[in-house]
Amino acid sequence: MNNLNSNERKIIIEFCHLLEKSKQLFNGLRELPLYGHKCWHPYFERTFDVYTKLWKYQQEHRAILDTRYGLKRWQIGEIASKIGQLYYHFYLRTSETAYLSEACSFYSAIRGRSYYTQACKLDKSELVVKKLRYYARFIVVCLLLKKMKLVIELTKDLEILIRDYGQAYDPDDHLEWVIVLDEIKAFIQLEVIVSVVHPDSYTVVLSHRLNEYNKTTIERSPIMNIYLQEIIIIGSTEDQAKFSELSLDMFRILQTLERETTADRVSRNYEESHRKRHLTTPNLPRVENDTEPEESTVRDNPHKYLLYQPTPTQVLTYLASACNDLAPGGGLLLYISADGHFSSSPKDVIEEGYDRGGVLTSSKTEVYRQSDKDHHRSSHGKTKEANCLYPADLYAFTRRPLVVIVDSDNSGAFLSVGGSFGQPLVILTSPVKMPSNYLERKRQGNMFTLFMSCPFTGFSFITELFSVSLSQWERSQLHLEDFMNELSQIILRGRVDIMYLHFLGDDFLRLMIFRYIFCEMSIRMHRSFRSRNYWPRCSPPLPEDLLEHTRLKHIIFDLAKCLQVQQHFNDPSFNGPQ
Repeated sequence: MNNLNSNERKIIIEFCHLLEKSKQLFNGLRELPLYGHKCWHPYFERTFDVYTKLWKYQQEHRAILDTRYGLKRWQIGEIASKIGQLYYHFYLRTSETAYLSEACSFYSAIRGRSYYTQACKLDKSELVVKKLRYYARFIVVCLLLKKMKLVIELTKDLEILIRDYGQAYDPDDHLEWVIVLDEIKAFIQLEVIVSVVHPDSYTVVLSHRLNEYNKTTIERSPIMNIYLQEIIIIGSTEDQAKFSELSLDMFRILQTLERETTADRVSRNYEESHRKRHLTTPNLPRVENDTEPEESTVRDNPHKYLLYQPTPTQVLTYLASACNDLAPGGGLLLYISADGHFSSSPKDVIEEGYDRGGVLTSSKTEVYRQSDKDHHRSSHGKTKEANCLYPADLYAFTRRPLVVIVDSDNSGAFLSVGGSFGQPLVILTSPVKMPSNYLERKRQGNMFTLFMSCPFTGFSFITELFSVSLSQWERSQLHLEDFMNELSQIILRGRVDIMYLHFLGDDFLRLMIFRYIFCEMSIRMHRSFRSRNYWPRCSPPLPEDLLEHTRLKHIIFDLAKCLQVQQHFNDPSFNGPQ
């Protein structure tokens, strides 16, 4: 510092101050509660303020910082990586995909400008670890944005980096990184259920977020007065591919509950100040004054919590927080993908809500290890499994409008949840059993979730269709659109339970309910799903004349013929045994 003039010294001191302050604020993010909305709001604003100043400051004074301070390119990359992480945290807090795109912009800048290139040449293992973590985070963001070509490129780069890391340093965590790489590869491979092949012989990457093409409209009535505000997504199915605390089921359903990012909402120019492009703090859930908004009204994405293998206590904490944050007219969606826990009570002694069993939200290994300890402490076998989420655990939360989607081999237990408080309540559950030939594909995700996230993918799964041409896919979308539009008219004319009508005014909830109906009708028509245990169920039950509606069944059969899989289905033109 002695050889610096006063201006250079001032610039370097200010840069070091901003750098240290940014690190303190970023590390403080770990201390913030993951639930609730308001407590972290001002903290994120301060963090963005500092990172905005730091990023601009290093750009404006790069020459002095390079020559007089010795600023390294990997250090600039580290700042950009932190901003990318900050935007990713923003996305997790707000569910707004614009922030996810911003994270991708900064991560892309790091790769495009080779900020971390020198890190591997400095013979410091900690710098290589920083680069490995950056790659892992970048891959997660690209997966969520469905940038699959880039995901494959990054995975190849990561594989080389992990190999070189192991050879150069023989580190203790090398095996952990190999496991991470294996998880990524399995996730990419198993995520694709059916390939849509372009005439030029490349696979088309499809987005399953809500957009103008897959959104079914309906003529709103005053009773359609609930809009989706809070979502809790739980992924705990043990034998399912996962990466970075995202199971395949979670990955699919979370995108389904987001709107497609449009170009006019997202700026990809990372040179600009990130504070200028977005609000300085996350968007709080919007409170609609009008209970019957116009069709053109644009809402933000509903807020989501993503819980991978949480304990039941954590689930209840997040449920309580979500219900507390609901505004008037707001509804809650609880999605559960988990293995079932079955009651050992005699079938003729059923204590509603607990003796039907439930689902294991935590890891099976942890649950059974804890159960063994509890068994030794218990003097009799009448105690309940403390690590199981039971239907009765949800009773308190039916005080608010609630939709529950359960994908489990014990999903039927949750049909016992009743609406004791008179609030709108709908429960959609998966089949409790599957034909044996489908069980071997369990690592690819659950069939019911496939239908709920993308009806075409679910339909392809049960017909064992692995590849279609782009023209077939486009024709199939017309059949699906025809089904949804026809269903919309039938529901308005029919006798569907009033509970469903409350939720049909919301784009996402309407999507879930309509896709459930398509799922149940497709499975009922399928020749391999004859047992009622193979059928999904819901509460309140849907009218049989809706589920057996001739016009809707003909559309499903036309879809099967379009995809040349009609041999799997009963032809609705024949009324006799088939």
